Amino acid sequence: MILVATVFFGLLLLGLPIGFTLGIAGVVGLLQIGGEAFLTMAPKRFFEGLDLFTFMAMPFFILAGEIMNRSGITERLAHFADALVGYLRGGLAHSNMVASVLFAGMTGAAVSDTAAFGNTLVPAMVKKGYTRPFACAVTVAGSIIGPTIPPSNLMVIYGSLMGVSIAGLFAAGILPGLLICLLCMALIAAMGKRWNLPKGEGGPSLWNILRAFKDSILALLMPAIILGGILGGIVTPTEAAAIAVFYALFIAIVVYRTLSLQDILEMLIRTARITGVVFLIIASASILSWWMTFMQIPQAIAAFFLTVSSEPYVIIAMILGMLLVIGMFMDINAALIILAPVLVPLTQAIGMHPVHAGIMIILALNISLMTPPVGACLFVLSSITGEKIERIAMALWPFLLLQVGILFCVAYFEKLTMFIPRLLLGM
Repeated sequence: MILVATVFFGLLLLGLPIGFTLGIAGVVGLLQIGGEAFLTMAPKRFFEGLDLFTFMAMPFFILAGEIMNRSGITERLAHFADALVGYLRGGLAHSNMVASVLFAGMTGAAVSDTAAFGNTLVPAMVKKGYTRPFACAVTVAGSIIGPTIPPSNLMVIYGSLMGVSIAGLFAAGILPGLLICLLCMALIAAMGKRWNLPKGEGGPSLWNILRAFKDSILALLMPAIILGGILGGIVTPTEAAAIAVFYALFIAIVVYRTLSLQDILEMLIRTARITGVVFLIIASASILSWWMTFMQIPQAIAAFFLTVSSEPYVIIAMILGMLLVIGMFMDINAALIILAPVLVPLTQAIGMHPVHAGIMIILALNISLMTPPVGACLFVLSSITGEKIERIAMALWPFLLLQVGILFCVAYFEKLTMFIPRLLLGM
């Protein structure tokens, strides 16, 4: 265990991509326990790690997000959000949060949300008088709503690996995602009074809302198609993702006419690159996960936690602390693949439902997308806007503390996650 951990963290510190780091550490583990004879396990586990039909949903959701960004659908959603709440003090910041909720029902990736609104809402907020660090902080804080409200690529990974209902996970993410939005908007409202944030012109206008709704209604139908189909048992998550791509293409090409063949080619290339990176991480991590299972590391960690305390609240707090720290230094896809098989048996031992545990783990890792040194959303937004990461992080800390508080509420109060799955799916 010490040898494999040394290899893993050593390669990570040297800057080797996480997919290669996981694979090499896993191969070292195989050599350690069985010599060259065990090396035949590496290619077998590599391919079996990807041999799950539900993983096909991920490239489709990624491509759907790319289409949304390129076709102008994102701007229409942002305009509708602005019509709803833009008249408030700090109106564009509120609009940013609402737009994140609307956009979340279509993609499933925080980075897509960050990239989309970094190009649109951040410049608009700066133009209206917001500081650039604050505009970036609001965008980053709202971006984690994307992989919390379904669909979510992390939920697809967790459900596939742990044999948990993906439909149940999708249903369980709705209330936590909406709670993040509402409490962040409450925080923005409090900041608006104290910092005298810019206020939108005029008051609420039913005509503006109806007009913006008309412009964006075709885009707003996509979450209904995706979630309605999955929760209604009509389609699988993979089929729903494929339908989402077809629907987005239809809107972009036939209705809005904003995509060219060159745009489609570039989107396919970008989707292939992102999918390749994620799938390499999943496949490589499956080698390391098999080694961990063989060495009974999950049982050892569970035993250690239980020796510290048998109180469920204490164990959950230790799990959350570990997830938040590890997420600061590791890619969240890799962290989920490695840690879920370790932590879920422990959560089941203290009586936590696997769906509830999954949402808790996913939300904790989502929050780490906002934290340095490897917070992906921070780096994406910094590269798009030119703002320094440290300035964004300084403006972000009130939202970060708030969301950590929401994480603990989600972990400790099961009804926040399990109410909708039990209502709709009888879980």
